[in-house]
Formats: sequence, C-alpha cells, structure tokens
Amino acid sequence: MSNTPVEPRKPTAQDERPVTAAAGMSSKLAARIPRLILEARRVASTVIHGLHGRRRAGTGENFWQYRHFMSGEPAQNIDWRRSARDDHLYVREREWEASHTIWMWADRSASMEFNSHLTEWSKLDRALVVSFALAEVLVQGGERVGIPELMRPTANRNVIETMAQRIIHDRAERPSLPPNFAPAAFSEVLLLSDFWSPIADYRRTIGQLAANGARGHVVQVVDPAEESFPYAGRVEFIESEGLGSVTAGRAETWRADYEKLLASHRAALRAATERFGWTFTVHRTDRGPTELLFALHARMGANSIATVANNRHAPAQSGGVA
Repeated sequence: MSNTPVEPRKPTAQDERPVTAAAGMSSKLAARIPRLILEARRVASTVIHGLHGRRRAGTGENFWQYRHFMSGEPAQNIDWRRSARDDHLYVREREWEASHTIWMWADRSASMEFNSHLTEWSKLDRALVVSFALAEVLVQGGERVGIPELMRPTANRNVIETMAQRIIHDRAERPSLPPNFAPAAFSEVLLLSDFWSPIADYRRTIGQLAANGARGHVVQVVDPAEESFPYAGRVEFIESEGLGSVTAGRAETWRADYEKLLASHRAALRAATERFGWTFTVHRTDRGPTELLFALHARMGANSIATVANNRHAPAQSGGVA
C-alpha cells in the first residue's frame, strides 16, 4: 500500500456557487431587514393588544379565576372557603405558567424571493415578518423560540433582533425544506415556505420532524399570481432555483392545467401534514399577516394545553423510558 499522502480536493467554482449565491442573497436581505423588523413590531403590537396576555388555566402558582365545580372532577379541587359564600361549589384556577419551546423555520431559498405586481411583499419578506412578530408575541408570553441550526431556544426580549442577526449572517446554502433536526416531544414547530418541493421530499421531512411527537404548524406562503395564474400571450417562465425556463406561446391556455396541478399538490401537502396531527394553512402575500398571527397563536396555546392534559391523564406504562 502506498504511503504517499493524498492531497485534499480543492473546492471548485461549482462547489462554491451555492455559498456565493447565499452570501449575495444575505446582503440583499440585510438591506430590507430594518423595514421587516418595523413591520413585525407593528403586527406583534396589534396582536398583543387583541390578546389577554397568556392567561389560561394551567399549572402555575398565580391565581387567575374561580369557576364552577364540574361533575366528575376530584373533590380536592374544590375551594371550600369560596364555596361557603353561596350555594355553588367553586374551583380555584391558576394561570398557565409552563413555558415550552417553539422552533421556527422560514424558507429562504430563491423561490421565496418571488414578488408579482399583485402585491408589495415577497414571500420571503412576509414569512420573516410573520416569524419575527410571532416570536415577539410568544416571548412576551413566556415561551422560548429557536431557529433550527441557527439559534438556540431563547426567551430574550430582543428576540427579533437576535433572529434577524442570525439569519442575515448565515452564509450556508439555503434548501427549500427545513433541516433534519429532532424537536422534543413537548415542543412545537412552525414551518413557513411555498412548499413547491416534490411531495415525496415533503412527506419525508414532516415524518422526520414529527417522529418524536412534536406538534407542528405548516404555513404555505404564496404570491397571489401563483394562485390565479394571471398570464396571457407569449410568456417565458424562469425557474428561480436554476432548473431552466419554458416559454408559453399562449399562456392563458395553460391556466386550467395549472389550477389542477396546484389543487393536487396542495391536497397532497395537506394530507401529509394532517397525517401527523399537524395543522396546514395557506397564506397569500396580498393579505395582511394579523389574522394568521392570531390563528397560529391560538393553535399553539391549544396544543400546549392539550399536551399537558394528555400527559396528566395518561396511564402509567411499565418498562418505559422517562
């Protein structure tokens, strides 16, 4: 066997192309970040104003409210001092205080930069505004927010700035699907992307993320032009991630086939998502983000409560691993 040392292969221009492209996109994104942060804070403020904090029944120490005792509850839950004041039995409820981790991933691949004349927001900008604003709302509610492979879960009040800095300084290649990481069973995952990837890749990714029992929410962010296909005449369609282009002589004749393909792909996305008990939502960039924020916040609160309740009432199993 030869003892001649093997010189490592030097990276070629083709190897460095994805990294160079990611660096260029980061520079462009950095210029837009101040605007996105301001918009995220505006949206977060609106959502927080419309919420009553994170006050919900749970396992904390702070008193929240009295409610009527319900048949079937353990008698030790009754607050006898309060019940003695009138003819009803009351239970003393405490405020929810069990924080948990929410992992947020916003697709930053080339297709997310698309922005038609029908809206002022690119898909990427809207996905980042939603993730920044939701992170602000969640952290103010005592939760921890992290970004897979970029930011460890944190409850820091400057979470928006921290997220923005980690994102704009990320020079790695940007895939169209989230990295394969292992969220804990009691955590939640939020994915924001256009999800135009092959459905087999999507199924595999969701299956891996849900393997440990984490709860998840998938938001397909789309431009209105991707929904309505408002093209006519001779149009050249260029694939944004380097797969080439195709020219349509009469683009309007493609509309019916396009709508069928879109409906089929979206139905497959929804089925693959709901198979694991995750939620699936479509968000168009010509609509405001506030309604989406309210919906996501409500679903995350419901998931955390359901998880604790299920664990509390689940029968003990022998031979299990704690």
